Amino acid sequence: MRKTIAGAAFALVLASSLLAGCGNDTDKTQGSGSPVQTDTDQSETEKVETEQSETDETGTPESEESTSGQEGETEEVPVLKDAVMDIMGCRIGCAATEGELNDEKVWEIITTHFNAITFGNELKPDAMVGYSVGSCPGTEEAELNGETIVVPKLDYSRAERMLDKIYDWNAEHPDDKIMVKGHVLLWHAQTPEWFFHVDYDKNKEYADKETMNKRLEWYIRTMLTHFTGEDSKYKGMFYGWDVVNEACSDGDHVYRTDSENPNESLSEDRHGSNSSWWHVYQSNEFIINAFIYANKYAPADLELYYNDYNECMDNKIEHIKELLTEIKSREGEPGVGTRITAMGMQGHYSMESPTFDKVDYAIRQYARIVGNVQFSELDLKASEGYDGSDEAKETEYKKQYGRYKLLYNVMQTENEAEDISVTSITFWGTVDHYSWLQSSSNVGGGSTENLPQCPLLFDEHYQVKPAFYAFTEKKN
Repeated sequence: MRKTIAGAAFALVLASSLLAGCGNDTDKTQGSGSPVQTDTDQSETEKVETEQSETDETGTPESEESTSGQEGETEEVPVLKDAVMDIMGCRIGCAATEGELNDEKVWEIITTHFNAITFGNELKPDAMVGYSVGSCPGTEEAELNGETIVVPKLDYSRAERMLDKIYDWNAEHPDDKIMVKGHVLLWHAQTPEWFFHVDYDKNKEYADKETMNKRLEWYIRTMLTHFTGEDSKYKGMFYGWDVVNEACSDGDHVYRTDSENPNESLSEDRHGSNSSWWHVYQSNEFIINAFIYANKYAPADLELYYNDYNECMDNKIEHIKELLTEIKSREGEPGVGTRITAMGMQGHYSMESPTFDKVDYAIRQYARIVGNVQFSELDLKASEGYDGSDEAKETEYKKQYGRYKLLYNVMQTENEAEDISVTSITFWGTVDHYSWLQSSSNVGGGSTENLPQCPLLFDEHYQVKPAFYAFTEKKN
């Protein structure tokens, strides 16, 4: 199946529409991926793939003639979701904010090439309170396990506007539906500081664990019931949900603590590095509880994930494995035990790191514990010295094609293993100029050098790049 896409002129991007990446501490890594790896060892598989793809690293796919992206051209390209389903048998998705979804050129790309979407910001905790991060927007009473508790008022409007657009598309195209992944129920970064304090007032003392357990269960129950419950308009639209995001440390200890970054105050409205969840609990109890509550309230067919970055670093792999092992060991019936479906490997990589050996190793390590992995926020930070000029862009696009091609080879190889499934691939954005890497983020990640970036499959003219074709081809 092939579809024609008309060329389009470049559209200037407003900063407010950039994705806030679920990223890392920017002083530790390149972008939101792993730091530069000094380990240059290659597995035999990788050596063979590299030899077979040497021309790909410096050349261009045969179909590049149709990817020039010049204004006014009409291009005919394969449909990405059909190609990935044929090769991998899995979902192919993208992330988008509300602003991007309202860009009709982006919407055309999404409906043509993707069958899954993750909202970049609109289902995060701060969005659910209307971005009232400095103070609680108001409270109301709710019933929880026979007890009346006081909870913040939630604002579903941003997420619902996006969901309604997808809902209408799905109703008109029942054989070509777009499924949604929820992102994210528990995260240290975009959760307002006041949520952790007595009376939701950050000037008062921290709430105790018993109080926070009630707040956490209420929040997870409310989100899952509202968006996936039997009476929800959006029932059946969600295929999975990130339950916990980025709870493991990049340092020597397993879990992200309240002093991950000593230069960041816990009194900040929301955190890039430090965890107020940890400050209250001083253990991983809140992580385990989140998976227990998600299992209690999620439909049985809703997939539940742990999601993290720097997932190919040696020490981070060990930390994530320890967490996944404990979550898995506590699995049980809804209301009693946890449930986890897959490990979300964010995949915020650079052109230099991680090595494909590291990616391959990480997939196998996580799959041995939970069986399934997914690439949940995939993109590539530009090469050192890339300046965005036409000459540099031509070279970078070719290199990017080669790197994505070899990465996709690794995914295909591991997906063929009997005990491993790569269940989805999601790019963190659609077109380059909307990428979160184009600006910095106060909750971690993004660009810190103000350098141009071209991390995705579609360029600033909304045209496919050579990298697009890496995901339409079977491994060499």
